[in-house]
Amino acid sequence: MTFQLHPRLQQDCIFLGNLPLCSVLLIKENIGPWVILVPRIEDLKEIHHMTPEQQIQYIQESSSVAQLLEDNFTPDKINIGALGNLVPQLHIHHIARFITDIAWPGPVWGNTNGEIRTQSDQTQLVDLLRDRLSALAGFKQ
Repeated sequence: MTFQLHPRLQQDCIFLGNLPLCSVLLIKENIGPWVILVPRIEDLKEIHHMTPEQQIQYIQESSSVAQLLEDNFTPDKINIGALGNLVPQLHIHHIARFITDIAWPGPVWGNTNGEIRTQSDQTQLVDLLRDRLSALAGFKQ
C-alpha cells in the first residue's frame, strides 16, 4: 500500500510540502496559523506506533514547525495535539494561538465560526510559510 492523505484533511487543508517524515498542511480556517503534520506512514493512527527512529524524526519536525510559528507570528501560546476522533489517520495540530482569537482561551475545536481566509490572505500566508519551511532540512514543495 502507498500513503494516502485522509479525504477530510484534503478538504480542510492546503498542502504546503513535505519534510522527511511528515507532509505539512495548513488549515484553511482563519485562525492560527494552524499547521498540521501528517507522518507519511500507511495506516498510522498513534505516535507510539512509530518506530523509535520515526518518533525522533517527528519530534524534530514538530519542534521545527513550532519554532517557525513562534518566530514568525509571535503567538501567546502554541497548541500542539493529536486527537483523531474524526480523522483516524495520525495528524498532529500545531496552532499559533492569540488571546485575541475567537476561541481563546478554549480549544479551537468547536469554538470557531469556520470562517475561511480570503484568497489574498490565504495566498500570502501559504507563500510565507513555504518560504520559511524551505529553510528546514529536507523540506520539499
